[in-house]
Amino acid sequence: MSAIARTRIRKTSKSSAEINLSDSCWYLNRELTWLEFNQRVLHEGEDERTPLLERLKFIAIVSANLDEFFMKRIGGLKQQVAAELREVSLDGLTPLQQIQKCYNFIRTLESRKYLLSHHLFELLKEQGIVIAKVKDLTPGERKKLRHHFSANIYPLLTPQSIDPAHPFPFISNLSINLLLTLNSPSGPDMQLARVKVPVGASTSRFIPVPGKPGCFVCLEDLLCCNLDMLFPGMEVVRCDLFRVTRNANTELDEEEADDLVEMIETELKERRFAPIVRMQVREGIPTLQRGRLAAELNINENDDVFVVPDMLAMRDLFEVSQLDYPHLHDPPHHPVVHPQLESPRTIFHIIREAGSILLQHPYESFSSSVERFLRDAAADPKVHGIKMTLYRTSSQSRIIDALLLAAQNGKQVAVVVELKARFDEATNIRLAELMERAGIHVTYGVVGLKTHCKVIMIVRQDFNALRRYVHIGTGNYHADTARIYADIGLLSCSEELGHDVTELFNYLTTGFKPRRKYARLLTAPRFLKQALLAKIDRETALHRESGGGLIQFKINALEDGDIVKALYVASQAGVVIDLIVRDTCRLRPGITGVSETIRVISIVGRFLEHSRIYYFRNGGTEEYFISSADAMKRNLEARVEVLCPIEAPAHTTELRSLLDIHLLDTRSAWDMQSDGSYIQRTPGETDISGGSHSQLIELAEKRVELYRKRMKKKKPHASETAF
Repeated sequence: MSAIARTRIRKTSKSSAEINLSDSCWYLNRELTWLEFNQRVLHEGEDERTPLLERLKFIAIVSANLDEFFMKRIGGLKQQVAAELREVSLDGLTPLQQIQKCYNFIRTLESRKYLLSHHLFELLKEQGIVIAKVKDLTPGERKKLRHHFSANIYPLLTPQSIDPAHPFPFISNLSINLLLTLNSPSGPDMQLARVKVPVGASTSRFIPVPGKPGCFVCLEDLLCCNLDMLFPGMEVVRCDLFRVTRNANTELDEEEADDLVEMIETELKERRFAPIVRMQVREGIPTLQRGRLAAELNINENDDVFVVPDMLAMRDLFEVSQLDYPHLHDPPHHPVVHPQLESPRTIFHIIREAGSILLQHPYESFSSSVERFLRDAAADPKVHGIKMTLYRTSSQSRIIDALLLAAQNGKQVAVVVELKARFDEATNIRLAELMERAGIHVTYGVVGLKTHCKVIMIVRQDFNALRRYVHIGTGNYHADTARIYADIGLLSCSEELGHDVTELFNYLTTGFKPRRKYARLLTAPRFLKQALLAKIDRETALHRESGGGLIQFKINALEDGDIVKALYVASQAGVVIDLIVRDTCRLRPGITGVSETIRVISIVGRFLEHSRIYYFRNGGTEEYFISSADAMKRNLEARVEVLCPIEAPAHTTELRSLLDIHLLDTRSAWDMQSDGSYIQRTPGETDISGGSHSQLIELAEKRVELYRKRMKKKKPHASETAF
């Protein structure tokens, strides 16, 4: 047990029989707590300790997050309103009330974001990085930009008139658009036209000014200054910018679908034409044009139109934040090779000797561990089969390359692809088709459930028998996010885990639901939630008997009402509960008689906290688990998830250290208050440890150093021909 928690142990608590834990007053709203998380993310951009271009990155992150929030959460709430659903949420709000509260929060958050962006642009100027207005450039610079526009942008443009002969054009999701008011010398009436700003894979949002390093102009500004090429002989009276966000909740009923791939493709098409849930317009747009847009797009002008004082689509600031100015970025981080994986021996020899290896990303390299696991399997003649789940991966993936190579080498390869991974559907369909053409057996999981678990199984002919090697992780098999997401993984050749993963894949590839028996894994949707509730209840009972109760969760979200209620009951009994929750948290900590032994902290910093760790003191027989699942209703009841025990003493020591570092963080930690607000911790005068991410980087490097020192003292390794 942690020394930190030991000082907070209580053996008794006040009687709480009169408290109704089903009352909505004890639960916070899911949407508002997620927006509160984005407020903490934005603070990283406000924090002067954060390097300048990293501060700009956090503005881009919040902007992208809000885009997805409107597409997913507001879109879903609007569907409930349209269906006249009045069922209240766990916290007692109707769908319409939730939308209104979210809008109020978002408008305040956006105002804060634009104030920050203005401040950061001024600071960037001092560093020689300028987002300039075309009109402020010299005639020579404007001439060079006009030539660039003519050669590289003009051919991509499609101006569209808006008049009785030309109905209002389709406006694509998240596109930036110009609404032009034009005056023709040959006619008395003003005319309207629309031009889509062609930001995409081949066209940057920020155009470098030739001969002026560090200076850029926005593509839409360059377009506005060269409209005479599009509308020769016409006067451009006004040029107004607008952007729309469409609902992404277009899921069909897969139980009625004959072909799942075809159904997902239909969903993607429907999403493209889905109802608009938000329109953003630049400040200064006339009332007439704003009303016309709202009417044509069928949105409520008073509620669904958001006036933007500055740049639209600030998610594109990712481009600027990646400029090569080393002194304006975090110190470079190079993940270390896990010390046990430094050996040139095949990874299966290493795992078999170790029994299991615990991985911490991004501190330890994803490429030299998980990707190597698959690369070695693809090339090893003793490997007969590979099975894995695939939720998200990069489009140019070495994971896919390894699977294709394995199939080419004659191995049995089976992949469970989750086609409904939100916003990755198109990529996953393409990858599934690519793998099928290579002879890989591709399935799409169980009807009605998303496959969210992260599991790989390699079947290898060792010297005496077939052996199963597994990887179980908390994060996606995605090399890009593995460098910025904090996740945990386990490589193991445990017979029991091998058996359980085999059972899991048999379930995923057939969908049959006989009574499958798992020796070590706890799986959702059938067992996991009940197991977590039972373990919380056990901790409560043990504490009532002898005290010392301690529960610690490190998760992304705590949303499930049953889990929250069970934690309240445990707290009322006096169990100490530490919750490290990245974003959504319905639970209200620190309330006398309800949750006074519970504290909730959120870590927001350089990396995105993504790992899930569940700890129970269990009367001194401590239990540690890692999981793909958050404590959310959808994860526990509507997804295939896995909870895996971590038992090796060296590994539990690592997890204990990780939890304690987060709990002691005075740089990146925020303490949640009982009303749902957060207060950022501040370091004391003698605290020079930095945030938990910096400490975990240093700790990973120290593990490598210590391992190398130990190995130098050992005799040379014996022959491994027996493997």
